Order: sequence, then C-alpha cells, then structure tokens
Amino acid sequence: MVKTSMGIEENIAGLLCYVLGWITGIVFLVLEKNSRFVRFHAMQSLITFLSLTIINWIAGIIPLIGSLLSTAIVLLSLILWLILMFKAYSGEMYKLPVVGDLAEGLIK
Repeated sequence: MVKTSMGIEENIAGLLCYVLGWITGIVFLVLEKNSRFVRFHAMQSLITFLSLTIINWIAGIIPLIGSLLSTAIVLLSLILWLILMFKAYSGEMYKLPVVGDLAEGLIK
C-alpha cells in the first residue's frame, strides 16, 4: 500500500477522512500534501457532511415536519458515513453523485 505524506497508508487515511465527518475532512485537507486519493476523500467528506449538517440544522427549525426531516437526514448521514468509510478503506476512489465530481474538481 502507498504511504501518504503523513506516513499513513492511503486507505487508512482515506477512511480517517470520514471518521468525524467534515471536521476530519478539513484536518486531512490541511495536513495531506501529496496523496490525491486522500485529498479527494477529505474534500468529499467536507462537502458531503458539512452540507448535511447545514441542511439538518435548517430542517430542525421547520415546525411540524422538521423533526421527521431531521431524522431522515441523520439516517442518510449514517448510511453514507458507513459506505464512504468502507469504500475508502477498500482503496476505492468512490464518487458520490454531484459531490464527487465537485470534490474532484476542487482538489486539482
């Protein structure tokens, strides 16, 4: 397996990009200088989970259906979190629709 500029194997670093959502996305974007794989997963984590956090916050202030929307967003976030960590650990540069292309474009 290829090592990153931080001395971690790429698949482990890719997985770690998702562990705390957008927070670890920012950390790995700042720290990783060389690995396109890790930078991609860090950017995808940042965009995906920051967007879901903001949408969840907005849904939470909507009367009546806000709590249902919030619950759906939390479930979606959990499912995405697990899938993305598994794909990164497997060494796959798995791109989410729209977000993956955006992340790829931003790390160039």
